[in-house]
Amino acid sequence: MYKIFMLIALPLLAIGWIAYAIWIYKIREQEKKQPRQVSERLQKTRSEVADWAKKLKEFKKPTRPDPSLKGGARKPAKQDKPR
Repeated sequence: MYKIFMLIALPLLAIGWIAYAIWIYKIREQEKKQPRQVSERLQKTRSEVADWAKKLKEFKKPTRPDPSLKGGARKPAKQDKPR
């Protein structure tokens, strides 16, 4: 009885695993063909980064005023003071 059961069950099990592998393969192929869905959070982050990049591109470094044009003497820095 055990032999008959094994002669029937093992081939059915092997066929089932093969059918399952083929089914999973087909599902993966279908998913590859579909466009990838982008979450709202990712879209928001991308737009924020793009806005930040535009602001950074338009940013101009502030210039320091030339101390010689003010006419005043330069204040000695802390390390210039005698000890």
